[in-house]
Amino acid sequence: MTSTNTQIISYSPSSSQSTHQFTYEVFLSFRGEDTRYGFTDHLYEALISSGIRTFRDDEALARGGVIASELLKAIEESKIFVIIFSENYGASRWCLDELVKISECGATEGRLILPIFYHVDPSHVRKQRGSYEKAFVDHEKEADEEKREKIQKWRSALAKVGNLAGYDLQKYQ
Repeated sequence: MTSTNTQIISYSPSSSQSTHQFTYEVFLSFRGEDTRYGFTDHLYEALISSGIRTFRDDEALARGGVIASELLKAIEESKIFVIIFSENYGASRWCLDELVKISECGATEGRLILPIFYHVDPSHVRKQRGSYEKAFVDHEKEADEEKREKIQKWRSALAKVGNLAGYDLQKYQ
């Protein structure tokens, strides 16, 4: 295991050295239709049962809508971000908007971003290949200038976070 993996596993709320008070110790970012009732539920329950304050969005998000302010606030108030990249994560505007915000917040001191590649090749995330390439072709259809700028932010966030050390679950099958 890498040190990043050990850090997340051995994390305890009292070991925080930051003076910032976080509402959540962990924020889970995931595509509901891919992982909500399986992997993400199990991970969430394990974190909660270990006493780790964890944010998981349980609401059905409207397709194409603007990311909710409550969700942005939860990201800002979280210390660790666990991003579960799955087959359809890149097709979700909500997930990609979350990822951009997480990438911005993750650059601040004392925060950790841990990507989990759930049945998806990490290079597909980094380089937007496979299902991610298809998703971006769809995103770019009829995109105006403002949407193209947003798409570029999504691509940059995927490349940045996709390059971080994390878990590739394909290796454990």
